[in-house]
Amino acid sequence: MVTLKDKSNNRWLGQISYAQLKFLNDELAAEYIDDQDYLVNRDALEMLKARGADLDLAAIIEKALGDKDKVEFYWIKS
Repeated sequence: MVTLKDKSNNRWLGQISYAQLKFLNDELAAEYIDDQDYLVNRDALEMLKARGADLDLAAIIEKALGDKDKVEFYWIKS
């Protein structure tokens, strides 16, 4: 399993599978090969949904966004 945490305050966002992490890695551009963080805005979330993000992953990101325009989060192996 993989734990997602909000980069601004280290708040736990949820857990995802390695398959969901691979999906994020494949769909979101990384600045560096070993990046473990993502910046997602509402447009990026909609793009992820359109490209087949499963419901659990999309729900975690949507909840993390809350009423904000974007969220930056990172992952760690759990």
